[in-house]
Amino acid sequence: MKTIEVDEDLYRYIASHTQHIGESASDILRRMLKFNGKVSSAVKPVAASPVAEKSENAVPARDRVRAMRELLLSDDYAEQRKAVDRFMLILTTLHGIAPKEFAEAAETLHGRTRTYFADNELTLLQNGSHTKPKQVPETPFWVITNTNTGRKRGMVEHIMLSMQFPVELTDKVCGTL
Repeated sequence: MKTIEVDEDLYRYIASHTQHIGESASDILRRMLKFNGKVSSAVKPVAASPVAEKSENAVPARDRVRAMRELLLSDDYAEQRKAVDRFMLILTTLHGIAPKEFAEAAETLHGRTRTYFADNELTLLQNGSHTKPKQVPETPFWVITNTNTGRKRGMVEHIMLSMQFPVELTDKVCGTL
């Protein structure tokens, strides 16, 4: 076994995906990356580049950050008194920024016994009790809303980090929930 150093925020992100007591960081990463240990000959190393590839229909990185900051400063966001309403606005905005990336991030997000996102209400009702599913406005997604604010923050954090938002902005958005 090899030892690697990771930043504190990355460690917290990996640890937040623990599904059972005693699960190792390697097990968590294998599950998250869908990696079974066999390297295909078709797999090529990723070139180290500061510029990420742009997804189809995705908003450029600088504009993504601006869109999220504008949401936080908007009157509509400031008027929301409930965490669940702010949560829904954040999800709507994230989906609008990069629908494909949002879908990929939402697909990998689930709890030990619950499914958090689905394309229909029935799926969420069948995968957890008392989930209170709501459709995310202006998207094809449904999300469970009967979770505490900390879990909602964790869901937003997972999606934003998966969509490669800066950690500082992700923390700021999560802090407003």
